Parts: sequence; C-alpha cells; structure tokens
Amino acid sequence: MAKITDKKSALKMSILFMLIYMVSYITRINYGAIISEIISAENIKGSLASLAVTGSFITYGVGQLISGYLGEKIQPKKLIVIGFFTTTAMNLLIPICNSPYQMTAVWSINGFAQAFMWPPLVKLMTEVFDEAMYKKSCVLVSWGSSFGTILVYLAGPMCIHFLGWRSMFYFCAGFALVMVCIWMKFCPDIEQSVRVEDETKNVVAKKSSVSVLIIFVMIAIVLQGMLRDGVTTWMPSYIIDTFNLESESSILTGVCLPLFSILAFKITSFIYEKKEHNEVRLSSIIFFVGFVCAMLLVLFNGKSPIISVGFSALLTGCMHGINLMLVCMLPAHFKKSGNVSFMSGLLNFCTYVGSAVATYGIAAVSEKAGWNVTLCLWGAVAFAGGIICLTITKKWNKFCNE
Repeated sequence: MAKITDKKSALKMSILFMLIYMVSYITRINYGAIISEIISAENIKGSLASLAVTGSFITYGVGQLISGYLGEKIQPKKLIVIGFFTTTAMNLLIPICNSPYQMTAVWSINGFAQAFMWPPLVKLMTEVFDEAMYKKSCVLVSWGSSFGTILVYLAGPMCIHFLGWRSMFYFCAGFALVMVCIWMKFCPDIEQSVRVEDETKNVVAKKSSVSVLIIFVMIAIVLQGMLRDGVTTWMPSYIIDTFNLESESSILTGVCLPLFSILAFKITSFIYEKKEHNEVRLSSIIFFVGFVCAMLLVLFNGKSPIISVGFSALLTGCMHGINLMLVCMLPAHFKKSGNVSFMSGLLNFCTYVGSAVATYGIAAVSEKAGWNVTLCLWGAVAFAGGIICLTITKKWNKFCNE
C-alpha cells in the first residue's frame, strides 16, 4: 500500500497502533501488577506465584520468533486479531484456576498469544509510514506500554478493594474485546513484501563479525529486560516488605514507574533525533545512568518509600529508553532485506528472556538474601549492560554505514 504522508492521517493511524499496544499490555502485565495481592489472598509463596509470570515471559519470548517469522508471510492485522482473541480467553480463565500450577499453564498460553502483537505491529508501521514518521510513531506506540501500565496500576487497587483480585482479569478481558473490534474495522491490510537479496542481507549472513555484533546486542537486550520487567514486577513487593504498606497502596506506587517511562521515551527520542544517532552508544549511556539509580536505591534503602519508588521509577525509565533504541528503532535497519518483522521478534525475544530470568530470580534472591543484595544485583546488571554496549559501539556504527 502507499505510504501515509498526510500528517493528520498518520497521527490517527499511530494512535490506533498505540491503543492496540496499550490494551495488549494491560492483558499481559495485569497478573504481575497484582501478584502481591494474589500471594497474600491465596497464601502462596512468592516464588510459586511468580512461576506464572516467568512462564508467560518464556512463551512470550519464544512466540516472538514464531510471530516474527509469520509476520513476513501472513497479514499482520490477522496475526494481531488471533493474539487478541486468545489473550481474552486466558484472562477469563485465570480467575477460576485453583492452584499456582494451573495459573502458570494458563498464563503461559497468554504469553504466547501476546507474542502476536509487537512484530506484526512493527511490520505494519514500516509499511505504512516513511522513515521519519516511523521513528515518531515508534515513540507514540511505545507510550502505549506506559499508558497501559498506569491503567493497570490504577485499576488494580480499586478492583481488589471492591471486588477482589479476580475482577481485574474480567475488566481487562472486556477491554480487549472492545479494542479488537475497533482494530478489525480500522486497521489496513498491507501487501506482503518480497525479500530482497541485497547487500545488507549478505553482510548479516556471511560476516561472522556481524553475527557476533548482533549476539552482543541481544545480550544487552536481555539485561535490559531483566531490569525493565523485573523491577516493575517486584517493586510493589519490595515496598511491602521494606515499609510494611498494604498491598493496595504498594500496587498504586507502580503508577510512578510508567510516568517516568513516558518522560524517558521523550528524552531518549529527542537525544536520538538531535544529538546521538547511534542506537548502541546511546543505550550504553542510559545503562550507566540506570546503574547510578540502582546504587542510589542501595544507599537510601529503607529510608523512605517515596525515595525508593522514585529511584525505581528512574531505573525502569532508563530501561524503557534502551528498549526504544534496541528493540524499536534498531530493526528498521533491516527493512531493505525484508527482515523487519523477524528481527523485531528476535530482539524482543531477548527482552523476555531477561524478564523470565529476573521475575523468578528476583523473588528467589530477595527471599534468601534480602532486598539490599537484590538492589546491588540490579546495579550490577545495569553496569554490565553499559559495558557491553560501549564495547560494540564502533562496530555497530560501521555496520550501519555499510
């Protein structure tokens, strides 16, 4: 189809993409957002309750590879519809589960269904927008994750207070059904592009040095995922354990995290457009800022819930900025080879490898060694990510120029 060049039409389409991503987010992170209440209400150990989130991260990550591959062969619009109907069903099933193992099975299926959202969405954006509009649309669509998180963390305490934790999933399922109807009506179909055997593809296929470069990028994304979703999931539990707040109050503090992430998206995109065009170098800088935030968390641990939430929000905001660079912007470099959807799926897969490791790992470390050690671990992960990105900055710049 022809590129959308009219600014008003492009904005409308970007808002539609943002809304679909926002609703996909609320049907994916709602379990993690209220996990502290599930643990308390059902008297489940944190490590057992986290299995469902860990399982969903694993299936989401694996599903990214499949979704990325299919996104080059099947209408992206249809893939997203399939994902939405499946995730709606899983959100309706989770409240009737009787054990953490049943929850894990259902939520793992939900994770796989959710994988059919992001790679097809990136494919759609690269097809309907030109390069400049794609970058702007990526930022706006990324806001959907923040808006979805805010909605979940605001609705969660109210659902718990008035109707219990199960009502949260019914609320999200209803939201998804409305959104998928809007999506089917207004989302355009696109022509399936044919892969081009060009220089970019040959470079990726033949040069081992480039393969190693992509592996290092993938490792950095894994570390980013560990902090982005690990901190988001367990910050309410950290607040409960450290400051003895009620679960509703601690969940509400999660609203601060996406507010900072929106700010991070804006700052990162501004620097990327105006100052630093190398996605990897900019990511290294943001990783080091995240390291500083984690160390300040350690320094002020137990002093004030406001300070702890603030530095946690800054840390996750940094990770969202890195995600914007490495998962959203970077795949566009593979457009000429017809691999946008696959690379998007592959890199997003790495994010959720990190998420799966961190979700279970943070619960285990905090239970055995305490939160101070856990906070130090967050700092070590951020520092390692910064070093990795800094190491490959020049090679990535050379690859982009080639």
